[in-house]
Amino acid sequence: MMHVRLSDGREVNVPVEWFPKLRGATEKQRKSWRLTGKGIGIHWEDIDEDISVAALLGA
Repeated sequence: MMHVRLSDGREVNVPVEWFPKLRGATEKQRKSWRLTGKGIGIHWEDIDEDISVAALLGA
């Protein structure tokens, strides 16, 4: 599971299985991330993956 705490206090848990690149990544690669676009997304450089907060919320 990926656990994300949003700035408004909401907490979102989503299965890593929803994101094939994350599913296939090592634990070290999954832990190496940064926020993008002033917090509108998450980027994993090592696996070239970007996930928006909207995608995490199912929007």
